[in-house]
Amino acid sequence: MTITETTILHRPPSWLPRADEGAVCRLVQDVVAACFAVSPEQMRAGSRGRAPAAFARQVAMYLTHVVLGLNYSAAGRMFHRDRTTVAHACRVVEDRRDNPCTDALLQALEDVLGAFTRTRLLR
Repeated sequence: MTITETTILHRPPSWLPRADEGAVCRLVQDVVAACFAVSPEQMRAGSRGRAPAAFARQVAMYLTHVVLGLNYSAAGRMFHRDRTTVAHACRVVEDRRDNPCTDALLQALEDVLGAFTRTRLLR
């Protein structure tokens, strides 16, 4: 992969103005919090918190990277974490996709958020 291809792959989507990044990421956090039955405040907490909230936060970071196309650094800023934390979250979530129930939930979240991003692209 060339530097140009890498740059293109990790550029925030053009439909997502910088001012909207935070709002869209909060939407992702709220949707994931509801799916995992944790409060959005637990997900936004500065500390790791309990395991369910930590995994929900990891899923939200993963979806922010995979569905919204933000690079690790940009996704980390949305969660007040650094890029290595987002990279770790993505690895953890990918490893947990071996569980069929977890994979089905993640696929449903990707579909819903992907549909949202597609409708934003059409505007």
